[in-house]
Amino acid sequence: MGRETPEGESMKLAEVVADGFGRVQEVVHDAVEGLSAEQLTESPAPGANTIAWLVWHLTRVQDDHVADLMGTEQIWTAQDWVGRFSLPFPASDTGYGHRPEDVEAVRPDSADLLTGYYDAVHEATTAWAAGLAEADLDRIVDEGWDPPVTLGVRLVSVLSDDLQHAGQAAYVRGLVLRDT
Repeated sequence: MGRETPEGESMKLAEVVADGFGRVQEVVHDAVEGLSAEQLTESPAPGANTIAWLVWHLTRVQDDHVADLMGTEQIWTAQDWVGRFSLPFPASDTGYGHRPEDVEAVRPDSADLLTGYYDAVHEATTAWAAGLAEADLDRIVDEGWDPPVTLGVRLVSVLSDDLQHAGQAAYVRGLVLRDT
């Protein structure tokens, strides 16, 4: 997993970011590929998050946060993923604070819809990150916190959140497939 750096060479910032998000992409694909729409939306327990919701949510958060960092429109609306998913939420919804009935409303018709959206966000993220320099990491991106949030801290936060939710989706996959 990940890229090998030749001896004597240091990884560049863009390579570290690309490797981190590449790991998220691998786990997302492993968690959903080959599953039916029913399996994607199967809840392991009443009120628990489904694979579909976990992957949709982690992608929405990454899309929202990285688009904000880039100063661009989110892939969700720019490429009309909002229309393809046809969810009963405002276009700005990322899943934060969702209740069990909201989780149940995320019902994609295929694993390809989930991975297609994730891959589009991943591509935009890594293309933008290719231009990052170390000095960019200290740029304040959110003054609503004390201390204010830097670009570096926001990237680590998104990666952490993504990996946790992707791991949860992989775990739920194991529960869904345990009796097959």
